[in-house]
Amino acid sequence: MPPTDPGLSLSSADPRQLPPECRALSEDGRRPPAPASGPLLDNLAGWGAADTPAGPFALVPVRPDRDLDRITGWMNDPAVAAFWELAGPPETTAAHLRGQLDGDGRSVPCLGVLAGVPMSYWEIYRADLDPLARHYAARPQDTGLHLLIGGAGDRGRGLGSALLRATADLVLDHRPRCTRVIAEPDLRNTASVAAFLSAGFRYADEIELPGKRAALMVRDRARRHLL
Repeated sequence: MPPTDPGLSLSSADPRQLPPECRALSEDGRRPPAPASGPLLDNLAGWGAADTPAGPFALVPVRPDRDLDRITGWMNDPAVAAFWELAGPPETTAAHLRGQLDGDGRSVPCLGVLAGVPMSYWEIYRADLDPLARHYAARPQDTGLHLLIGGAGDRGRGLGSALLRATADLVLDHRPRCTRVIAEPDLRNTASVAAFLSAGFRYADEIELPGKRAALMVRDRARRHLL
């Protein structure tokens, strides 16, 4: 994927600054799940939207009664299933989401909503509290992310890099104690590794994880305006 515009800026974290479609999805007549409002990820539900070259982008915490069918469809896309390994009936996706939603808020599943359209799935998590921390030199407050882009038409044109950069900036802007954002894409997923590099992440190491060999990608707070 080509490099993205380095001049991304963030809008206010006030949810009222979200586009109407995003605000409706976020509120939807209910409060967000409690873990998304918790301290482990500094109230992710209230982060607001980031400006990107493709429009405003927001992370909206998942609500299974609203989002399960959409996410299940994405998980059954062969290009996604090859790396997420969650293809199957809605119960398979529901069990994966439940493991996070029933937890203490150290991992929050989200829809990525771009210009009012839900088009990606994200997991924002405390890497220092995750089993991943056994496989690299973790620092307190390290924040990790997983993602998939749902539609084939949104892949392969640089959009992933723009959203990765915006999401890393959201983390660093709203988590002042976090000094870096971590990711561990499968080494076989060369398009994903390239997207992280274009988004200002650096290749830090190659690590062996259960089920995959991964590239440890790091976006450093100290270098965020240089890359």
